[in-house]
Amino acid sequence: MFTAAVSLAAGAVLGLSLSAPPGPMNAVIAEESVSRGWTSGFAAGLGAMAADACFFVLALAGVVAFLENAPTVEAVMVGVGGLLMLYYAHGALRDARSFSDAEAADGHGFRKAFALAIANPYQVTWWVTVGVGLLNPSSVSAFGVSLAAANGALTVVGFFAGIFLWITLFPAALRAAGDRVDALGTAVSYASAAVLAVFGVVFLRTAVVG
Repeated sequence: MFTAAVSLAAGAVLGLSLSAPPGPMNAVIAEESVSRGWTSGFAAGLGAMAADACFFVLALAGVVAFLENAPTVEAVMVGVGGLLMLYYAHGALRDARSFSDAEAADGHGFRKAFALAIANPYQVTWWVTVGVGLLNPSSVSAFGVSLAAANGALTVVGFFAGIFLWITLFPAALRAAGDRVDALGTAVSYASAAVLAVFGVVFLRTAVVG
């Protein structure tokens, strides 16, 4: 029972380590949440989570490791990711300027977040570093218990449970604050646009100069 709990907890921590830090994914989730509601923010989170599920399958097949060692392919991914982020930054800026009409807008949070996550080379890097613990449980131990001796499947369950917890609570927290302060919606949209634009420029520069 203890080792099973450790497996779940370790997986959840790994999931949160990927989903919680500030970055383009959370910028999209935040912008969708405050401008179109919890459902749209949650859908954006599901899009990012679906991308992680794809990366998990690709990692099992060895494709992620191949991409990490293919600089040309990685450069293309970086460039595409940068262009997508600049495009969505423009969308977030547009929403900020017409926030009162944003709720009626036709949001595509799931597809937006999924496309960004799939084209995000840093997500690939995570899978060949931190994420290796999901593929090789013997490399991870917690509280003195090797996950190889516990249940590797439970670690995977805990991982996606951690992501699911974040994409459920993060939009809810933003939405609760937004219901009290209307100006938060505009502020978050501007902030999301800025974050996406900065990452977009960084990605494009990395794709060009390496």
